[in-house]
Amino acid sequence: MTVTVAIIGSGPGGFYAATALTKEIEDCRVDVIDRLPTPYGLIRAGVAPDHQSMKKVSARFEKTAQDPRVRFLGNVEVDRDLTLAELRSMYDAVVIATGAPIDRRLGIPGEELEGVFGSAEFVGWYNAHPDQRELAPSLESGTLVVIGAGNVALDVARMVAKTGDEVRVTDMAHYAVDEIDVTPIKDIYIYARRGPLQAAFTHKEVQEFGHLERAIPLVDPAVLPPEDIDLTSKGRGNQEKNIALLRGYAVNTGDEKPVKIHIAFYAMPLEILGDDGRVTGIRMERTELLDDGSCVGTGETFDLPCNVVVSCIGTESTVLEGAPFDEKRNRFVNADGKIDDGLFASGWARRGPTGTIGTNHPDGVAVANMVMELTPDPAKTGPDALDALLNERGVRVVTFDDWKRLEAAEEEAASHGAPRRKFTSIDEMLDRLG
Repeated sequence: MTVTVAIIGSGPGGFYAATALTKEIEDCRVDVIDRLPTPYGLIRAGVAPDHQSMKKVSARFEKTAQDPRVRFLGNVEVDRDLTLAELRSMYDAVVIATGAPIDRRLGIPGEELEGVFGSAEFVGWYNAHPDQRELAPSLESGTLVVIGAGNVALDVARMVAKTGDEVRVTDMAHYAVDEIDVTPIKDIYIYARRGPLQAAFTHKEVQEFGHLERAIPLVDPAVLPPEDIDLTSKGRGNQEKNIALLRGYAVNTGDEKPVKIHIAFYAMPLEILGDDGRVTGIRMERTELLDDGSCVGTGETFDLPCNVVVSCIGTESTVLEGAPFDEKRNRFVNADGKIDDGLFASGWARRGPTGTIGTNHPDGVAVANMVMELTPDPAKTGPDALDALLNERGVRVVTFDDWKRLEAAEEEAASHGAPRRKFTSIDEMLDRLG
């Protein structure tokens, strides 16, 4: 008997689950639902435009999407077009794989000022996410401040520091290319609360700063560990390459290139300063590490003039009516992926926003193994019931064939060696489909 499964979200968490389901269960029908007309989630709208090799995982997901047992239903939003309860009544299993699309707030005064952005919205802006099309950050100041020491923080700094020619060959949104091409920003500060040994960024991301056409990375040598320290014996062997790169950057003077990327440590934001509703600067506090590894403020503060602040301190999941949510852990309440009978979570919805794209693969396998244990309900017709409901409500469903038409149009419109010129609004996509 056929097992019917609905997956909410078409990013890595959703598609890894779909792939595992089709591999483990021969007689199944899987519907992957997404509120956007485009599949792949953060692979399309979160991965940096100059990291095209990372986006190639979408080819694996495309193979899954073209399996006759699988359907992609774009432009369908749960809690707008239908409810979770309705989905559960139609399918043997429902998998929540909605990711974590909401920026975590800094929680400091001035965060509401114009010119303050979270990483999800800023990255979405230059990645052509329809939700951020109208964000229009003004990059007409001399200084940009990035808060955070993960790879996303380095991505933001790198993309703004590049020249128009460097980003024009990527799939960055065309309006962002135009903005970055003419931006007069000369100083980009990346602030980390802790030290270089505690930073979450990877060697590859740090290394890329050394190959930018118009930007030079700078590091204060005083914050780096002594050169004679044995990082391996201290359990920091994985940081050796990072420290070696940072030491190389510490000898730069800043005169080599017109844009300076300051990689700074031991400082945290206290307040964003402003005038007439706009950012004019940021107040930082020096920090120190205690013996137990915790980080505390020293009471010493300093102000830095700037007009744009991008906070890269993490993201949060959206909630769905009818699914219990653990706000402290920032994930749906689940036991190894199971939320309730017939209701599961995969990816960040299961774990919280941690890990890489590939980290979602085991979640998908775990979900498939649990779904295998279910007894199909012949009254739950899944796709047939969903089609009838969406048709009755007049929802314009975007199929995978529709998406392939949009993708072909994006690729045809590309220029300057870019892989595609992305559509930037839902209306634009739906108009193209007719």
